Amino acid sequence: MSQSSTPERLRFCDLKPGMKVRIIGCGPECPMTDRLADLGLTPGAEFEVKRYAPFGDPVEIRVRGCSLCLRGQESDGIVVEPI
Repeated sequence: MSQSSTPERLRFCDLKPGMKVRIIGCGPECPMTDRLADLGLTPGAEFEVKRYAPFGDPVEIRVRGCSLCLRGQESDGIVVEPI
């Protein structure tokens, strides 16, 4: 069997602290696409997952030199690939 050349795609909720990923895009279920773009979360942007709050929401990420905290409902639909 040959391996696919398609990169592994992950949902935002599957990420673990320390992972570095690149945004592929936002699906139609992403409720805040415009707001996320304003924060620098655009296709091609790379970020690192820093940590999750004790109950798993929100998550802190480091993107474009800034730390952001996102709630699950804000990040639903963001599709990423590992780098």
